[in-house]
Amino acid sequence: MSPPTSKTPGPLVVAARLGATFGVHGELACLPTRIGEDALRAGLRVRAEAHAGEGDDVTIAAIRHHHGRLLVALEGVATVEEARALTGRSLLIARDAVVLREGEYLDDDLVGLRLEDEAGGALGVVSGVRHFPAQDCLVVGPGNAFVPLVRAFIREVDVAGGRIVVTLPPGLLDERLAEEA
Repeated sequence: MSPPTSKTPGPLVVAARLGATFGVHGELACLPTRIGEDALRAGLRVRAEAHAGEGDDVTIAAIRHHHGRLLVALEGVATVEEARALTGRSLLIARDAVVLREGEYLDDDLVGLRLEDEAGGALGVVSGVRHFPAQDCLVVGPGNAFVPLVRAFIREVDVAGGRIVVTLPPGLLDERLAEEA
């Protein structure tokens, strides 16, 4: 009987999704999230999750680039058949293992923050973050208004204080949203 594996510690965030198998030795294509592929490395303990809460803790044995694709090998996965059972799973890592630069935030850090104007007036609550090719946008309020996450509008992000201070052009948020805040 093998010893129990240790659980991946703390809150988890999705770092990548496993794609198709590659080769005959159990490697898988790896599609990193916006956290970036630099969050993944050999020796890192991750959760390979198929559905919320359903998955296995695994260790990354190796990670490499091949013709523009990121490939990952997991300890204990040595055949195509074993790898195929993992395709489509998400790789989750401990939140505290994610290194963010100044001004970078995870989506979960922003959800629930109050959106305020520079005078402290409430404009709504961030209910999500959407990622578009041109820029990322905060989703605000029950009306799901989009506020671009650009320096021209965002004055301060205060995660600890639970707020984002903005200067918005007239009409960006409809009047209903301001009344609901």
